[in-house]
Amino acid sequence: MTNLLARIPLFADLPSEALNHLITQLNVIELRPGEILFREGEVGEHFYVIADGDLEVLRAAGTAEELLLNTVHPGEYFGDMALIMPGGQRTATVRARTISTLLVMSRAEFNDLLNQFPILAYSMVRVSSQRLDATNTATFRDLNEKNRQLQQAFDELKAAQEQIIEKERLEKELRVAADIQMSILPDRLPEPQGVDFGAVIDPARQVGGDFYDVFPLDENRIAVLIGDVSDKGVPSAIFMARSHALIMAESDSHTSPGEILQVVNSHITRLEKSTQFVTVLLGVLDLTTWEFSYARAGHEPPLLLSPSGEVIRLPHAPGMAIGLWEDMTLDESTVRLDPGSTMFLFTDGMTDCRDPLGEAFGLERIKQKLANMAGQRAQQVCDQMLSTLRAHQRGAAQDDDVTLAAIHRQ
Repeated sequence: MTNLLARIPLFADLPSEALNHLITQLNVIELRPGEILFREGEVGEHFYVIADGDLEVLRAAGTAEELLLNTVHPGEYFGDMALIMPGGQRTATVRARTISTLLVMSRAEFNDLLNQFPILAYSMVRVSSQRLDATNTATFRDLNEKNRQLQQAFDELKAAQEQIIEKERLEKELRVAADIQMSILPDRLPEPQGVDFGAVIDPARQVGGDFYDVFPLDENRIAVLIGDVSDKGVPSAIFMARSHALIMAESDSHTSPGEILQVVNSHITRLEKSTQFVTVLLGVLDLTTWEFSYARAGHEPPLLLSPSGEVIRLPHAPGMAIGLWEDMTLDESTVRLDPGSTMFLFTDGMTDCRDPLGEAFGLERIKQKLANMAGQRAQQVCDQMLSTLRAHQRGAAQDDDVTLAAIHRQ
């Protein structure tokens, strides 16, 4: 132990006799790994010399901000600063890292030693200066790290703010796009004598690819249109607007629904560079004969509800969607609407809509629900069918746009 004290810079200048006497005055304590010797802020009453083991000097020990200031090893000492000042407080917490043996000197013993050997004061100043330099270096390093973390946090916050601003800008643009898209749809449906029309649209996103329209061609003929663009979102909305505009434009110069869709397809396949396509059903109702002549470009076949509640799916042949090939095959047919009957048109978003368990609404459910709506006005049919669909969905995510249209002969 005497040799141990002699190796400590603080006692290096003391004579051997003094060291031998000092060693007999020191108490010995043992610490287990993780055991706290003293805590930051406590009043210091003892001076310690490490005989064996390693100890950690900590700030904010036991908290999320815990910081390791230093690790002290055999031959080193600590606790002197608290003894120099009467009532001095510990500036850090000391915790054993390993099994440790410490030599302990009380405040009174420490003061007696300084009185006997004033040279120890010079040694303490020298060692304290070295410690101060080391602490300043560690503090500077810690401040640099904190500054780096703060700068990183600032950069991340700035990036997040920019993302929020961009998100708000995109949401605003989407709202404008949705308003533009809804403005394409008719504000009011025609109300000729003897027949009423209904329609409803429920986009899966803020903007979608479904569309419908009901518009007069002349005093005796009214066109009914429903369409479904592949995919969803802004690209589909743009394709929808183009398809709708072309169909409306060509309806002024062609009389047959099939001719109109053929010309529109030629425009789109010649100009369109994307892989999008659109399924369409375009029909013309003659108010003098009550015949509904329609052309179907890959769209869902319509359902016909009789006054007695019978629902039939109109006969259909294969048909191609608009925008896939220049040479397009259409399904063209004519059906007569009897008094009290209802024609129901829909997009595949209705049949494909799923409940939380993944079960699709399906065509049979549509037919079953529609059978109970005989004699109702067209808009009532559309509204009730959409409510029934939402009840089946029970809050599950909507994967596709849903558009419904109906024609009811009174």
